[in-house]
Amino acid sequence: MKVLKLSAQGLPQSWISLEQAVIHYAADEVRWEVGAQVAVFRGGHNAITGEQSQIAINSIIGTKGVPRINPFALRPGLTNSKLFARDRNVCAYCGGHFHEDELTREHIIPFAQKGIDTWMNVVTACRPCNHRKSSRTPEQAGMPLLYAPYVPSLWEDFILRNRRILADQMEFLMAHLPQSSRLHDS
Repeated sequence: MKVLKLSAQGLPQSWISLEQAVIHYAADEVRWEVGAQVAVFRGGHNAITGEQSQIAINSIIGTKGVPRINPFALRPGLTNSKLFARDRNVCAYCGGHFHEDELTREHIIPFAQKGIDTWMNVVTACRPCNHRKSSRTPEQAGMPLLYAPYVPSLWEDFILRNRRILADQMEFLMAHLPQSSRLHDS
């Protein structure tokens, strides 16, 4: 289980472990929290009162301080699993819906024609369509794209990075997606 760590302004910073979240709470770095309580960590007993210390962890926390990263300067890392999720496991050429094992990263302008490995030059393709298109462009192969590639937004990237997002975390992230996002229909 991961906690969604946000800047004090509410911008996603990272997915962190429960243990990392405890450190933020213990260091009094949590400015605000939303979402459900997901864990309680218990510590030692106070010698005078006998009370046991405890830290309750919420699924979404906003932390103090200036973010170490500017989330808007980041380009989301391109991985096959994030690409397939962006394209909803749909082949850009035949429109079929496939399991991840049956999909490939397909370069619209192939490497053989000086294409590059970027979000705007890749789509999801089933193996037969990728093989049929080969090292040609969609136009050269007579295989028009059924959808256009795009670079995921910061919010989409956080959804695409984590396969086990809690309902309240997903609701928070989905509320910030651009209207054009394909993830709205997921």
